[in-house]
Amino acid sequence: MRQPWRVAIVGGGVTGLAAAVRLADRAPAGTEVTVYEQSGVLGGKLRTGELAGGPVEFGAESFLMRDPAGGESAAVTLIRRLGLAGDIVHPSVGQAALAVDGGLRPVPGGTLVGVPGDLAKVTTVAEPAADADPDEGRPLLAPDADVSVGALVRARFGDAVVDRLVDPMLGGVYAGRADDLSLATTMPALARAARVEHTLLGAVRAAQAAAPRAPGEPVFGTLAGGLSRLVEAAATAGGATIRRTAAVRELIPTATGWRLTVGPTRDPELVDADAVLLAVPARPAARLLAGVADLAGAAATVGELDYASVALVTLALPRPELPALSGFLVPATEGLLVKASTFFTTKWGHLARPDGLALVRASVGRYGEEASLQVTDDDLAEAVHRELSKVLGVPLPAPVARHVQRWGGSLPQYTPGHLDRVAAVRAALRGAHPTLALAGAGYDGVGIPVCVRSGATAAEEIITALGGSA
Repeated sequence: MRQPWRVAIVGGGVTGLAAAVRLADRAPAGTEVTVYEQSGVLGGKLRTGELAGGPVEFGAESFLMRDPAGGESAAVTLIRRLGLAGDIVHPSVGQAALAVDGGLRPVPGGTLVGVPGDLAKVTTVAEPAADADPDEGRPLLAPDADVSVGALVRARFGDAVVDRLVDPMLGGVYAGRADDLSLATTMPALARAARVEHTLLGAVRAAQAAAPRAPGEPVFGTLAGGLSRLVEAAATAGGATIRRTAAVRELIPTATGWRLTVGPTRDPELVDADAVLLAVPARPAARLLAGVADLAGAAATVGELDYASVALVTLALPRPELPALSGFLVPATEGLLVKASTFFTTKWGHLARPDGLALVRASVGRYGEEASLQVTDDDLAEAVHRELSKVLGVPLPAPVARHVQRWGGSLPQYTPGHLDRVAAVRAALRGAHPTLALAGAGYDGVGIPVCVRSGATAAEEIITALGGSA
């Protein structure tokens, strides 16, 4: 293989940038890395903005501090590598609520993404089935089986626990429904335990015991100054060439690697690379894979992944009456447009303002309900303001400023069997074209740590395929 290597990363979100940093750290000296980002903005769903003179996240607001095995999360590791660990801050208020029966009730403790480890603790929001969770003398799941979260929890605990607790928790993360989302993809620790344990309570407790958390240990973190600092630092740390507004339209294998067609149809640029890492959502990835003659099947599989669209509405409210909560989640059964809300300046104490202005953010949009987003920004903001007032039971003051961020087709929907389908695609790539890798939320799961790990893992695969690290 020629030296220095030339590696093209398609996609300038956190996955692609994390891959670029890993290549800088592990590939031989002189490796040329170029990141191609179709838009003019790096970071994907990480975007810090400003509203009413203060910072606010218009995309992801935080990251998990630990990984499912209990170690430091990949996001924290990357932040440490970038020299920003001293700027990690944690929520000042951690208690969230559920909006049920016209009021707010605290989210019960001891759950795993809403799935109870103690049924007695969830009766304040949902009554479990009378004959819940019998031991039938065998593991809940076969070794290679996958089911939807909703199907498993409904069968063991009843409908109310799913509809009033698990579904809104998953909806807040994935904008999807528990009955559609893969257990193995969205809750891998619970899936592993369910292949051994005979009851769901036992599986939840086993998953929690496998990654114990010290009392008071923070679950989430963010960066002082906003998560765009992570994007900026990652973009410069590895010395990669960053190409903004550079759409990669075609990918063709050559005798020595790959040829990329970049830019507009009228004036295309042809670029040669030894390896390519696709860090883009499923549909653009599928279009590029479809141009490779022996990857038509892999392209079709990738292209079947669907996404939910959401909007984040942030209101700047002068001295509102807010409860001492980080925010609340809304079950779909409540019939509201809002599915979750964060009391931003309450949750993140470092953002509290001396003038009493509060930033409240609401998430709108569930999978399959895209029509609810097809209104103007003004109408959406007014609906959010009205529903927040209803849930809180007090009329909120008129906002002095507002921002609507629309994320069309942004949250992947993982149906059962997703991990097996992705594994088959990657096996096809390794078998036919080992210098082509796939990474990102569409394949490995949502959240900053998962995306960072996905990008870093794909970078390692590229390094191995090209001949190993320095």
